[in-house]
Amino acid sequence: MPSHPPRTYEDLVSEAVAAPTEGWDFSWFEGRATEARPSWGYARSAAVRLGGAQAVLDVQTGGGEVLDLALGAAPRRPRLVVATEGWPPNAARATALLRPHGVAVVTSPEHAPFPFADEAFDLVVSRHPVEPRWTEIARVLEPGGTYFAQHVGPASAFELVEYFLGPLPEENRTARHPDRERAAAEAAGLEVTDLRAERLRMEFHDIGAVVHFLRKVVWMVPGFTVEAYEPRLRALHERIESEGPFVAHSARQLLEARRPGR
Repeated sequence: MPSHPPRTYEDLVSEAVAAPTEGWDFSWFEGRATEARPSWGYARSAAVRLGGAQAVLDVQTGGGEVLDLALGAAPRRPRLVVATEGWPPNAARATALLRPHGVAVVTSPEHAPFPFADEAFDLVVSRHPVEPRWTEIARVLEPGGTYFAQHVGPASAFELVEYFLGPLPEENRTARHPDRERAAAEAAGLEVTDLRAERLRMEFHDIGAVVHFLRKVVWMVPGFTVEAYEPRLRALHERIESEGPFVAHSARQLLEARRPGR
């Protein structure tokens, strides 16, 4: 069979720019990038907790993909499940996906107070919130209620970030440190009952995967565009072509906290 010529920089980048970025479906990366998964299995663990809850809030649900997976695996359905999302395209996607589960999706800006009454939920969950809103989490949890989440840890994928931005201040490297997360949760009145952290290998096999990742996870390289970083992108393309995948390491932490009972 005839061999196919290598795909050019222009082909790979054009394909990545044309790909939609809504939601947290990462299937586009299949065969182009990989990331190891944390040992605790967030969706599976969340499903167990959903099965024992009555009223649940999912904060910053994205496109609803992870909550959909967890609800599908839960041994029983909570009587009430509500999700928030700040980006309207994601909120629309989540609404369509979660409506069959009876989940209401509320569009709420990331830094606004939660639009819910005090002590409204016995379980609050979140996967990769931009910034945990500890006082709001504590406020909407009923006494004895639980916060269960997977957060992005310190210096996540910084090999890639610093390739584009250069060395970052030490403060950026420690901003999401587990000790800081624990202290912030406790300052809001929560008791941290579990806190685990892992660093996980990521591989980018072509420049299209890098471009799509940075367009999708917009806080990695703020203001990223292909035009603004074209020289660095071309250099990285040549590096991947000659040396193999670009390797980085994501940081993930599992956190479970409880609001003390009365």
